[in-house]
Amino acid sequence: KLENISLSFSSRQILDNISFKLNAGEIVGLLGPNGAGKSTIFNILMGLIKPDFGKVIISNADVTKEPIYVRARKFKIGYVPQYGGYFHDLTVFENLKAVGEILVKDERERFSKIHDLISKFALDNVQEIKARHISGGQKRKLVICMALLGDPKILLCDEIFAALDVLTIHMLKEILVNLQREKPDMCIVICEHQARELLSIVDRALILANCQIIAEGSPNMLVNDKRAKSEYFGNFFK
Repeated sequence: KLENISLSFSSRQILDNISFKLNAGEIVGLLGPNGAGKSTIFNILMGLIKPDFGKVIISNADVTKEPIYVRARKFKIGYVPQYGGYFHDLTVFENLKAVGEILVKDERERFSKIHDLISKFALDNVQEIKARHISGGQKRKLVICMALLGDPKILLCDEIFAALDVLTIHMLKEILVNLQREKPDMCIVICEHQARELLSIVDRALILANCQIIAEGSPNMLVNDKRAKSEYFGNFFK
């Protein structure tokens, strides 16, 4: 959970007393206009940025001052960035092997996990191709696989549907819903601009605007929330 998180860059307030909880088994969405602080919250959760005030609590431990690698390995945070997240000149298999060597100590278990993920995400036919040559959807699947190698308890997905076609977005939504079913102890958090796509798969969403959480709840609750309509969705959103 985040407790009373505030952050400013120079004289500009980015987050003002933000608090919320993430629960195992949930898919949670972060929505909001550009510059609302969605990606900043991800950076604080991962340890890329330290807040001016407040705490980050994971499994009852205060991790506010813990570095990225401790959060990844000990507290099991996985991250799927909007752009990149893979080694361009390595093959799909080599990318997974490189990350696996850091996250999975046992060699037999490491290769078993890699082969399982390649099969599960239908990357068999591109596993020997360099990552820069595969399609946008395959790159996104590769980065999800890389994040899953460490068996994360919290999976952060930043703009996961950005710049993808309709069929690929549908495929990724199915992957996320299946992950929720297969890993009931994991929480998936998605930061996204495509509100309709996001709300179709989340259990709960938060809307950020003006440095604060202005609305929180199920998709049905949010689309009928007066403040959410006036400050984010608009009256035309169905």
